[in-house]
Parts: sequence; C-alpha cells; structure tokens
Amino acid sequence: MSRKPRPPRRAGARSRARQSLGLLVVAALAVISLTAAWVIWSYRGPGPAAPEGAVTTVILKRGSGVTQIAGELKDAGVIASSAVFLATVRFTGATGDLKAGEYAFKSRTSMARVLADIRDGKVVRHYVTIPEGWTSEMAVEAVLRSPVLAGDVTAPPEGAILPDTYQVQRGDDRGVVIARMRKARDTLLVELWAKRQPGLPITTPEQAVTLASIVEKETALGAERPRIAAVFTNRLRAGMRLESDPTIIYGVSKGRALGRGIRASELAGLTPYNTYLVDGLPPTPIANPGREALAAVMNPPATTDLFFVADGSGGHVFAADFAQHQRNVVRWRQVERRQAAEGAKP
Repeated sequence: MSRKPRPPRRAGARSRARQSLGLLVVAALAVISLTAAWVIWSYRGPGPAAPEGAVTTVILKRGSGVTQIAGELKDAGVIASSAVFLATVRFTGATGDLKAGEYAFKSRTSMARVLADIRDGKVVRHYVTIPEGWTSEMAVEAVLRSPVLAGDVTAPPEGAILPDTYQVQRGDDRGVVIARMRKARDTLLVELWAKRQPGLPITTPEQAVTLASIVEKETALGAERPRIAAVFTNRLRAGMRLESDPTIIYGVSKGRALGRGIRASELAGLTPYNTYLVDGLPPTPIANPGREALAAVMNPPATTDLFFVADGSGGHVFAADFAQHQRNVVRWRQVERRQAAEGAKP
C-alpha cells in the first residue's frame, strides 16, 4: 500500500511566525514600559499648573472616600489623573490614611507630594488671636468674624477664657473653639493656684482672676504687672479700696474704650465696679487676664507700694505713701499739659 508523500515543511513560514510573535512581545513590552514610565512620571513628575494663581486650595470633607478625593483633586487641577492617584493609593495601602481638611497645593506639585501631604494631614492652618485684656464679648466677636469657622456661640462669663493665639481649621465649630479657650484658662488656673504664695488676701481662684483682670487693664507693660499686682495686694491687706480706673470704665461701658477721659460723674457714680466707692474686689473680672497677670497676682513681689500713677512714657511711677504719690501726680499733670500743648501746635 503506497502513501502520498508529505509536502516538504515550509521552514520560512515558521520563521516568519516566530518573528511576528517576537515583534508582538517586543511591542507589548514596549507598551508596558511606556505605560509604566507614564505612570511613574505622572506620580513623581511635576503636576499640572495651578488653574489660577500660584496655589490651589482643595477642601476634602470628612467621610469622603478615596474615589471622591481623587475626583476632587482632578477637578481642582491638582492632579492630572485620578486613575493613577487611585491606583497609587491602593498599591501603597494609603486608603485608610487620607485625612480630611483644607489643603493648599503649589502649582505643579507632584502627585507623590500631594498624596504625602494628605496622608500626613498637612492642612492649612488658620488662627484666632485673643489679646490679653479683651472682654469675653470682644473674644466672641473675633471668633464670629473668622470666615473659616462654623456655627454660633454666645459669650462665656467674663474672665473665663485664656488670651492666646489659637490654631483652628476650616469648618471647626465656634463653640468648640471657645471651649478650648476656657479649658486652657482652667488648666493654667489650677496650675498657678497650686503654687500660689501663702497668705494672699484672695481666697479663691475666681478672686485671683478678678484681681488679675484689673492688673491686666492697668498696664500694657509686662514688666510692670508684678509690681502693680503688689500694689493691689498691699491695698487689700491694708483694707484700702483699690481705686482702679479700669473698673469704673467697665461699670460704664462693659470694658469698651470710652474714647475720652473718665468724667467726674462717673467717678462719683455708684456701680458694683466702682472701686473708688466699693470695698474689695468687684463682683466679676473686668476682662480676660493673660498668663503674666495671673502669675503676678498669685506671687506678687514684696513691696511697700500702695500707689502708682502714669509717668508719661507708657509706664508708671510707684509710691509707698500718699505724700510721695501726690508729688508724682503733680509731675504727671505737668506732663499731660505739655503733651496737650504740643498736640495743639499747628
């Protein structure tokens, strides 16, 4: 039985098939390499230019998922590819590390830097400053004026907050911010009261705050606070009235600047805060004292001073007796007249 002879194998066809397969593999590897290079460049290279100005601000809300965050960054023009961002977040295991808040990214910030900042929570910091000697109403007005805070809040009791600069974030509740200020004061008050000088004529932390508020309003010079605290301490021990002008002002305007001198009628007007007419401390603080004023009334220096009056240079001159005080007052009146005359010159 005879068989048909097989046709000769076509070595050239097999070779061409292998070459085609090789070219496809090379092409695929090239595409993969180019894609990998593009992904790496998209991640580590410069990001997009800021749509406006030199910085782009993005607010990532609490509870936002990684897909939503990637979309917001892409829509804001901070990253060029939300897909690359998503893939990188998942590959690096950063899904649960992304922190909400307000972020400011410079133009062309790399995606790597964007992701690192969000993981580290490098949010934009805002600040609310409460100067020493402000009333609680003034402090609340400053908190209400802040455009980055949310919610409403009412004024706490006078003297209940600690003047300072407080860091806040966009969206923080105003009531929570005031609560932080109150807690800061309470913590400091406990610390200072525990280390107070023995034998003081004040018997409660609240009285210390009231006296410190008067010291705070009497001088803007930190170096003078201890000595003024000593004057008022000495007067309380001697049963003398405090005779503090800022207490009269508080009784008239709740601590707002009068824009003028105190009138004779106000000096003679009986209010709970007129320490020219009322013995001892007023019923409440007249402002929110700072750390230095609180520390000064807790540990005043030992002096015999009972009086002080302005010296014309922004500070005060002190006296242990009324005769010397009267001489100091005369000099101050001369300074006042000279300043008035100089101010009246064309």
